[in-house]
Amino acid sequence: MNKTPKYYIGQVYGYKAFDICEDFKLSYNCATALTYILRSDNKHTTPNECLQKAIDHLNNELKILNKCQTAQNMEVKD
Repeated sequence: MNKTPKYYIGQVYGYKAFDICEDFKLSYNCATALTYILRSDNKHTTPNECLQKAIDHLNNELKILNKCQTAQNMEVKD
């Protein structure tokens, strides 16, 4: 069994970031962004790197959603 790093476990209730993502059935990009946000104050000396990675994953998710929406709109026009 893999041991979950401490920076992925909540300090008050002990929730694991991955369990939260699974419970909410988040997409890959949203789940990854959330795990970066949750660990941001605990992994590095500053949260900047983790927060930037979270932003990048959220931007990727928005691109996917916009692409899907555009495809759906084109199907409706046909």
